[in-house]
Amino acid sequence: MTKTAVNPELITMADVLPRAQLIFDASTISYAMDVLADKLDARLNGSNPLMLCVMNGGIVFTGHLVTRLEFDLDIDYLHATRYRNQTKGGEVLNWISEPRTSLDGRTVVILDDILDEGVTLSEVVKYCQANGAKQVISVVLLRKIHQRCIKGVDCDYTALEVDDRYVFGFGMDYKGHLRHLNSIYAIDE
Repeated sequence: MTKTAVNPELITMADVLPRAQLIFDASTISYAMDVLADKLDARLNGSNPLMLCVMNGGIVFTGHLVTRLEFDLDIDYLHATRYRNQTKGGEVLNWISEPRTSLDGRTVVILDDILDEGVTLSEVVKYCQANGAKQVISVVLLRKIHQRCIKGVDCDYTALEVDDRYVFGFGMDYKGHLRHLNSIYAIDE
């Protein structure tokens, strides 16, 4: 197993937040997550889906969302990334960890932080289908509004939409840092 290098550049809230714009505060995110949970409850009740968190960005979103759901579920994760602590994604998806739970015959719900160009989501959906998932449902916290998404790639459910800017907080990082913020910010790069 390969280890991820620690980002040697220390980035603090005091360095970044004065240059950033608050996009969604904690209460707005919470309300959007409540609405999203209601939609998922209506669709998935009784199906005992496998909720599959895409690490690292999806961890905060997944943690907040699953506590709102009113149906039986299983949770696992995978770790696949294009960003590697950068502000722009690379061309190749780097698979760090695959789920431990069998996907065969399951309804799999992919939970990720953001749909930007769709490369990660497309590859994760293909992975789930190739590993026998009966149904794959994609759910993201944020969807960027632009025309660069891979043709035919979209998510089934979105909590919030955001303009085409670099965003961080609530699981999304800024150069490997600041995922822990309970609001979402944008910064011009």
